[in-house]
Amino acid sequence: MTTTVYGLKNCDTCKKARKWLDRFEVAHAFVDYRDTPPSPETLIDWAGQAGGFAALVNKSSTTWRQLPENRKAAASDAEWKLLLREHPQLIKRPVVVTDDGVMTQGFSDNGFKQRFGVGA
Repeated sequence: MTTTVYGLKNCDTCKKARKWLDRFEVAHAFVDYRDTPPSPETLIDWAGQAGGFAALVNKSSTTWRQLPENRKAAASDAEWKLLLREHPQLIKRPVVVTDDGVMTQGFSDNGFKQRFGVGA
């Protein structure tokens, strides 16, 4: 199974997730979405799996808190896509996508053990 981890190079949670994958020898690639922003199609797919665009967003981030109120009130998919393409750091991280297309967000030891069927 191929796994792609999307996140930010300097994000501590992304670093923990990558170290976990290395420790359990889960082959993976890393994509920093500041360098390579997700395409609009990818964002639509992730939003569909997450339960909507609002579920993709880390609303406790400094970036979110500093946005003008009108940007936080995105009313359409187009507005969400634009916002997340402009500010990819708003996406909860890491985003983990396996070759079967299944996407999950965040990292926890138990969650990864269950997801990858290792270390249990």
